[in-house]
Amino acid sequence: MPTSLPKLRISSWITKGDVVLLGFAIAILSGVFMTFWHNDGHGAEVVVYVEGKRWARLDLFQNQELHVHGALGSSHIRVLNGQVRFIDSPCPNKLCVHTGWLSQGGENATCLPNRVSVQILQSDPRFDSINF
Repeated sequence: MPTSLPKLRISSWITKGDVVLLGFAIAILSGVFMTFWHNDGHGAEVVVYVEGKRWARLDLFQNQELHVHGALGSSHIRVLNGQVRFIDSPCPNKLCVHTGWLSQGGENATCLPNRVSVQILQSDPRFDSINF
């Protein structure tokens, strides 16, 4: 013979104090997030590396285009309105091109086959590592 389970009512086991405590915890976590993670990490300079050696250091707000010669050929890099990206590269998969525009401190794009990379510098980067 099946027994029926008693119906639990949320209002019977959550008190007003629980609601206040939950609201306080959400407010504290939101403040911590805004303070430590969601800062404006816009970079000011970009560094271009070829085979691990610094090739150029550029102002991110000076619009320009570069042709950087790497192991496979010439990579085309564009700096425009505070952003940088690979426009074209001789690598087979074009992962560096598909990375898109970079603007935040600490971001980078690398063309491994051509051994060319760009990295945005900032004194306080938005993040220090990313796992894929």
